[in-house]
Amino acid sequence: MLPKMSLLLLLLLPCLLLLQVAMAAELKPGFYSDTCPEAESIVRDVMKKAITREPRSAASVMRLQFHDCFVDGCDASLLLDDTPSMLGEKLSLSNINSLRSYEVIDEIKVALETICPGVVSCADIIIMAARDAVVLSGGPKWEVKLGRKDSLTASQEDSDNIMPSPRANASFLIDLFAKFNLSINDLVALSGSHSLGKARCFSIVFRLYNQSGSGRPDPTIEPKFREKLDKLCPLGGDENVTGDLDATPQQFDNQYFKDLVSGRGFLNSDQTLFTHRRTREIVRLYSKDQSAFFQAFVEGMLKMGDLQSGRAGEIRRNCRVVNPPLEDV
Repeated sequence: MLPKMSLLLLLLLPCLLLLQVAMAAELKPGFYSDTCPEAESIVRDVMKKAITREPRSAASVMRLQFHDCFVDGCDASLLLDDTPSMLGEKLSLSNINSLRSYEVIDEIKVALETICPGVVSCADIIIMAARDAVVLSGGPKWEVKLGRKDSLTASQEDSDNIMPSPRANASFLIDLFAKFNLSINDLVALSGSHSLGKARCFSIVFRLYNQSGSGRPDPTIEPKFREKLDKLCPLGGDENVTGDLDATPQQFDNQYFKDLVSGRGFLNSDQTLFTHRRTREIVRLYSKDQSAFFQAFVEGMLKMGDLQSGRAGEIRRNCRVVNPPLEDV
């Protein structure tokens, strides 16, 4: 016979699961059509100005969705500044000296709070802004699902435990994406976000001079491209110098996949997608068919945007801090 406590837990389990589902926000297109009908156009306008001012903002903002959604769901936990009692995600290993353009999200939030105070979540701003970054860089358009709440906390430890390193290989990435119910096709398509932007020499010096502890460069790097990278990132040089992630770093296109096929991927985690047998043919397909890549990328972004923790949340007035507690009346 089961102990009373075990029996009680078995009886309560369906209720607990239903509670978690109920706590997850119901996401849908046009969520703010009644409460803040100008929301999406406001986000788009601020993104246009940000990209005109600093073209790298497109890549930086787009990546915020991945770094936010993979860590406890799409809840803007990434945006919270550290407090005396909480180490947030901004200084985690994958984000420190890497993620940028938090101020663009701040700018969007200020614009939205002016028109619709307390209505649009920071988590939804990330989703809208990431979509607009792609569209404004020549990529595909899609309708985003909205209705997320902002988290009440963040965890540097969670980010460190989840987010992959630039040294990661395809096998590791396949397993990581599977944990979030994202397929191999999703992995390759979403890696195409590296069609935009730059990365630091810090992320590739091991590829150039000591791949897998061999004391030699990664043999998969095309020789002339390696010479270019050697000059950009000399051993003992400034590791904060940046290089383009593909040959068209301000245009969202399938050049990234063409570069992988020719051995000109910047990051190890990118080039390994072409050397791994389970991802190679998908890379080859996208290098030849940009429409197929665009369609798969949109599907992957929508699936990633559905990730939720089921935790309680709020609509932050300032994306960097949780709302202060309401004073007793």
